[in-house]
Amino acid sequence: GISQLDVAAALAQVAVDNRYVRPQFSDSGEIRIEAGRHPVIEKLTEGDAIRFIPNDLYLHSNQSFIAVITGPNMGGKSTYLRQAALILVMAQLGSFVPADKALLPLVDRVFTRVGAADNLARGRSTFMVEMMETATILNTATSMSFIVLDEIGRGTSTYDGLALAWAVAEYIHDRIR
Repeated sequence: GISQLDVAAALAQVAVDNRYVRPQFSDSGEIRIEAGRHPVIEKLTEGDAIRFIPNDLYLHSNQSFIAVITGPNMGGKSTYLRQAALILVMAQLGSFVPADKALLPLVDRVFTRVGAADNLARGRSTFMVEMMETATILNTATSMSFIVLDEIGRGTSTYDGLALAWAVAEYIHDRIR
């Protein structure tokens, strides 16, 4: 009814105002985002002297379907990961997306393991919450899922954290694909 028309009109207005493009969908398993932008960060930096720098993403389900993003603190890694997930979600719901071009697959779910939270009142540390969320992702994701893991294994020692991150990446590569 009217609520659906309101959502469609709002998405159309945002697309026009912010130079969004119509994403293309393919069953090739390819994600190709050219000059992608984070829709929220882009708006936050608009009034400042800072300009959001668009960036590309390429993943393919047959060859390069895992990307490990490294870099210095405050280098934009988390923004880049969240941007990819947001563009996928926006496209899946029928919106145009903040990019110059986007070729995307249909996904069954978008999983994210980001941020640091705890539930100490219930006896769950940041690390425990992180591991529970990661276990849920690993037990639920399919080869049609898009998974964003930001700083897996951070809540423990360096070598334990690295071992966990490595094991999770191998499991996604070998089992979930």
